[in-house]
Amino acid sequence: MQRSLRAKLIIESLRRSGRLTVEQLAELTGASAVTIRRDLTALEAHGALRRIPGGAERAVRSDEELPYALRLTDDMERKTALARAASALVEDADTVIIDNGTTCHAAATELVGRPITAVCLSLHSAMALGSAPGARVTIPGGPVMTDTLAMMSAQATDYLRAVSADVLLLGSCSVSPRRGLLADLPEDATLKAAAIESSTRRVLLVTADKLSRSSSFRFGAFEDLTHLVTTADVPPPLLEPFRDAGVQVVTA
Repeated sequence: MQRSLRAKLIIESLRRSGRLTVEQLAELTGASAVTIRRDLTALEAHGALRRIPGGAERAVRSDEELPYALRLTDDMERKTALARAASALVEDADTVIIDNGTTCHAAATELVGRPITAVCLSLHSAMALGSAPGARVTIPGGPVMTDTLAMMSAQATDYLRAVSADVLLLGSCSVSPRRGLLADLPEDATLKAAAIESSTRRVLLVTADKLSRSSSFRFGAFEDLTHLVTTADVPPPLLEPFRDAGVQVVTA
């Protein structure tokens, strides 16, 4: 089992059970006790659990997200495929708004070295693009959220409203055929809506699981998109509402 998959299984099991021993986790994952102890040390460093004698206990409430560093490596193969497909829709010299979130971070990584102007809504993406010559990197400023390093303040929203972007690489917490594009936080929804208004080509990057989730705050409709980049395992009926809205669907 890959390390990222094993880490996800450990965290999810601790969320359900609260506390597990090294032996229980070894049996659950098929890994050795030595490997599990190494995993627990690394996961504790990310704040994902607490080590206790002989095992570990939950450190994240069951309704909280995993630490960003763990989500970044989760399902990395599919996120990378989406990122490559989305980056192919970006042309040299484009001004590109890059949304926060791990999939858009992967897209930023694919754009490293490209001659673009990047407006990054998280410091993670800004640092990735700023690691090599090529892109001109800007950020909207304002307070930065802990862990995700996302900028979602009113200042960031006002900044976006003054931007004229060629492309928006957009993430979404969930997508509903009935309710449209959804976010978990109201300030994130407001920011995403401003990014949509400021962009000519609007590319949504989502894995299949996002198409069957629900969130509380709406920031757009399918008609607001020009492209959907998603994984090849999405059932065709889930893609029909996008095509009916005139969205170009790209599977990776």
